[in-house]
Amino acid sequence: MSCEFSLKTFDELTSVDLYHILKARSQVFVVEQNCAYQDIDEVDFDCLHLVAYKNEKLIGYCRIIAPNSNKSKLKAAKSHNSAATVEGTTPSIGRVLILPEYRGDGLARQIMTQAIKYCRKKYGKKPIAISAQTYLIRFYESLGFTPYSEFYLEDGIEHVDMVLSLRKKVKAKNQRSSSTKILNFLLLVLALLFIAGLIYLMV
Repeated sequence: MSCEFSLKTFDELTSVDLYHILKARSQVFVVEQNCAYQDIDEVDFDCLHLVAYKNEKLIGYCRIIAPNSNKSKLKAAKSHNSAATVEGTTPSIGRVLILPEYRGDGLARQIMTQAIKYCRKKYGKKPIAISAQTYLIRFYESLGFTPYSEFYLEDGIEHVDMVLSLRKKVKAKNQRSSSTKILNFLLLVLALLFIAGLIYLMV
């Protein structure tokens, strides 16, 4: 599905932008999931808000939380495990949603790809954390995320912490050196066979 993306700080959001974002979050996370929880939090002030639009209508959304933000510090303070520590020192992506009528067309992957791309540009080589609902583990794994916590309940819904680390690239130099060694060995064998053939002909 083709759509347009907008990335804004909280202060750059218009009142209309904010209305549609909060409406969508309430529709998906409160009404659809039948989960009464406090969606509007003070974390929004420090986030970047990524919105997917089609014909000027919000159809998808997520927010990017900076490393060491208030939310990250709060989570780390509440827990002593390594998962909270990782999330507290890295950027994270949250409140990922697609409105029901636009699901199944790859839009969630597009939004996550855009969010990851921005995190890499803004925060460099830091890992990227998410708190994923467990039924979406395979989707996030397909983007490179791996679980790093036990399952836990958050607002009555099962979640797991996941992280996207930079993949180590195999150095082309090592690949070339292996190929060179094989090629040199084959040339040596051919040279020996050639010399053996000459000796045989001379005798």
